[in-house]
Amino acid sequence: MIKTIRNSFFILFFIFLIAFFPAAAVFAMPSGERTQELVIYGIKGPSGLGLVQLFENPVAVPGFTVKMEALAQADLAAARFISGEAKIGILPPNAAAKIAASGINIKVAAVTGMGMISLLTSDPDVNNIQDLKGKSIEAAGQGATPEFLIRAILKNNGLNPETDVKMGFSLAYPEIAQSIAAGRISTALLPEPFATQALTAGPSLRQVGDIRQEWQNLTGTDNYPMTVLAVNGDFAAANRDAVNIVLSDIEKSIKWTVANPEQAGLLAQKYDLGFPVNAAAAAIPKSNYVYIPADKAKSSLEDLFRIFLEYSPISIGGRLPNDDFYFK
Repeated sequence: MIKTIRNSFFILFFIFLIAFFPAAAVFAMPSGERTQELVIYGIKGPSGLGLVQLFENPVAVPGFTVKMEALAQADLAAARFISGEAKIGILPPNAAAKIAASGINIKVAAVTGMGMISLLTSDPDVNNIQDLKGKSIEAAGQGATPEFLIRAILKNNGLNPETDVKMGFSLAYPEIAQSIAAGRISTALLPEPFATQALTAGPSLRQVGDIRQEWQNLTGTDNYPMTVLAVNGDFAAANRDAVNIVLSDIEKSIKWTVANPEQAGLLAQKYDLGFPVNAAAAAIPKSNYVYIPADKAKSSLEDLFRIFLEYSPISIGGRLPNDDFYFK
């Protein structure tokens, strides 16, 4: 009888431990069975399309359970890096530079998207950049690459971006695409795949000039970065092998997306990345998804950062990033 009571007591005590101290159950597991969760953060919209295959086939990293998450906006990804929650993810280049300037150990591992912005218009009087004098341009991404890119291009074409052109930032990219296609606005700066969506829906729309060529005229470099893959520096130093596996699989996913736009479009819709199948499939060939390691991308990033320094130094933390910003 006493033995039965004693056994019952130990059983109840063990149940109590599991119910109220679940960590005790974890620590009781053999060490070989424990894994650490690692989330790769993408961003819904064009920035996330290059990672789409990893939603379907997650990265396998020994010792880690790897998950994918697509955030609604770039500032949400930035906030996760600032808090230390994010270890690997996509960011706008200036956001990564600004976080690094604040003293947080963040590094750029690669550029994942290059220039994919188009200037579209239905205005018959606008045939080149100089014709934008006295006109209005709608652009999302205030304080990010699209705004400062167009300001620099306007200035390089003899226009004062403060007085000669009225810039609007009241609409998000999907709304801009819908509005210009419907004729509610006449001129807009749009990245892919929204530019392709607008051109498809608005037969009177046309592209004005070549933003990439304008950038080359301005800087002498071939193209401008739009997105980067960032890593938490402390995490990368402690888990170099794991990070290298993740980087390799991200590179493979980007190459797969470029080679298989229709399949990538299906996955983008399946995982709610912000595009219907046809829109994603049509835009991917025009979207300049790349994987350029940080050491090879440094010069193009610094060209972009100098534009930010000219128009809004605070947007990159007031200075060019140090050499250790570039992951090796």
